[in-house]
Amino acid sequence: MPTYTITELAREFDITPRAIRFYEDQGLISPRREGTGGRTRVYSSRERTRLKLTLRGKRLGLSLSEIKSLVDMYESPKDSAPQLNRFLMVLAQHREALEQQREDIEVTLAELAAHEENCRKLLAEASAPRKNGSARPAPRARKTA
Repeated sequence: MPTYTITELAREFDITPRAIRFYEDQGLISPRREGTGGRTRVYSSRERTRLKLTLRGKRLGLSLSEIKSLVDMYESPKDSAPQLNRFLMVLAQHREALEQQREDIEVTLAELAAHEENCRKLLAEASAPRKNGSARPAPRARKTA
């Protein structure tokens, strides 16, 4: 059975050893301790998988408690109705939050487009030549809500 050092896992997943120790403190992973006073952490394939799932959960925006719950579920029997229902509930809540974020982003993008259009109009007005051939003074910016 392969084992990994904290340095190997940090390098593989492009995170710091400190981040791995943090996930250990949170109960997401629990390496075996070896050496004098148990100072050397030894990670099994199980711990590597748990770390991989933890990092995936973080990328998805899940909280550490949600990640722990899901990672713990990952290791339990897959056919348990209560566990599957809990997993569906967590996924539904996360989907709802992501859909709200998407809506907020779309509104913000529309507001940015309106501001950009207003700026372009103001620049066009400012650079348009007057009837006598001179450029117009720059108009004052309009407030937009």
